[in-house]
Amino acid sequence: MTALEEVDKLWPRLTRAEKAQLLQWAARDIGEAFPGIESTPGVSGGEPCIVRTRIPVWVLEQGRRQGLGDAELLAAYPTLRAEDLANAWAFVRSNRAQIDAQIHENEAA
Repeated sequence: MTALEEVDKLWPRLTRAEKAQLLQWAARDIGEAFPGIESTPGVSGGEPCIVRTRIPVWVLEQGRRQGLGDAELLAAYPTLRAEDLANAWAFVRSNRAQIDAQIHENEAA
């Protein structure tokens, strides 16, 4: 079964909110637009960060890989909003190799 066939089977079981989330993910992935994520030279080494903060996306992803949930990340970083995490996870999905490299580089440092 192809991934598209699997989605077709799951689609009727999704809530309207879940369908909306999937559409947002698809739109971002296709357009490679990541609102709320910016790379600024001279800020956190130019790595992609959450806007209004200096929190790199790779830091959040590393926390998630270590078992932290969204609620725990929001508590650890009080300047973050749930929307910021949704934007970060969309960025990670589309830029996994870049994020993996940033995590590896910072673990080796």
